[in-house]
Amino acid sequence: MELILQLAIIIIASKLAGEISRKLGQPPVLGKLIIGIILGSSFLGIVDGNELLTEFSLIGVILLMFMAGLETDVDDFKKAFKSSAFVGFGGIIVPLVTGYAAGKVMNMSDIHAIFLGMLLSATSVSISVQVLKEMKQLNSKKGATILGAAVIDDVVIIVALAFLMSFIGDNVNITRVIIEKFVFFFIAIAVAWKVVPWFIHKFTKLQVTETIISSALIICFTFAYFAEFTGVSAIIGSYIAGIAISLTHFKDKVIEKINPIGYSIFIPVFLTNIGITADFSGIGENIVLVIVFSIIAILTKIIGASIGALLSGFRWISALGIGAAMISRGEVALIMAKIGLDSSILSKDMFAVLIVVVLITTIITPVLMKYLFTLDKKHA
Repeated sequence: MELILQLAIIIIASKLAGEISRKLGQPPVLGKLIIGIILGSSFLGIVDGNELLTEFSLIGVILLMFMAGLETDVDDFKKAFKSSAFVGFGGIIVPLVTGYAAGKVMNMSDIHAIFLGMLLSATSVSISVQVLKEMKQLNSKKGATILGAAVIDDVVIIVALAFLMSFIGDNVNITRVIIEKFVFFFIAIAVAWKVVPWFIHKFTKLQVTETIISSALIICFTFAYFAEFTGVSAIIGSYIAGIAISLTHFKDKVIEKINPIGYSIFIPVFLTNIGITADFSGIGENIVLVIVFSIIAILTKIIGASIGALLSGFRWISALGIGAAMISRGEVALIMAKIGLDSSILSKDMFAVLIVVVLITTIITPVLMKYLFTLDKKHA
């Protein structure tokens, strides 16, 4: 029963916080992130980040990326591939080099410094997707570039991490890791192309209720699980599932059905839970490191991704907006930080510092995106 009460508190708090944020001229997602911090153990302690809430949160981010896939224009996505590649690699190289340099200044070994750089190179686009949807920019050229760059970033960093872990005795089979990634994308694309349309067509003929949305959710969760199983991210799997369904004539009906499910409960829980699970204990002793690494995390992504956007033909204001959308490290960096802690690459203090840095990048992303996208619109 405690979970039921927590869900009720989260839903009402996130909706009210989102409305307050909107009235203050900020994206509603910002209010939902902040109210999570207030509700969590670091402040009021009204809601605790338990395992069940985390599972609800996971469904929320999977549905959010699934909906982004549904609303993606594949033709625009193809056209944006070149710019996505420039932005993706620019957003990896600059944080990686800077993070490595920072690690060496802190007397880390080469391997540990590279790991730090890789962690700072990670990108989680789920928050940016929410902002893009709120600003009706998801299907713009910038939106397609951001989504494509995030997918490239994810795949490159995950494969690179596997290589790195093999050098520090974690018994990772590099060949197997690479094969798994190729297998995932090969099977996912083949299934999306041939099986998904056939499955929905057959499933919707069943004489039971809500077959369209049920078939869509089956596809979404299956792709997400398969992606996670092969070492990719569940959100990449759900995003591809959304794109697959967007190519069928069921697209509009699925969007109509999935939006109420996602935005009524699961997505508010995901956004608010980010703040709820934040742990600020012991940060006071390392406040300088938090500030330094937050600045590094924010500037390196903006600089690297913006340079990539400029090289691919975007105006400088548009490029800065794209760079801002790549700042959030989110769950990708959190997973990497946990790997670093478990493998003794990161100390407990450094782990705590990086968790707060991830949270700061998540909060600052919608603020900068709102400002830069609005500025870009004025100068268009």
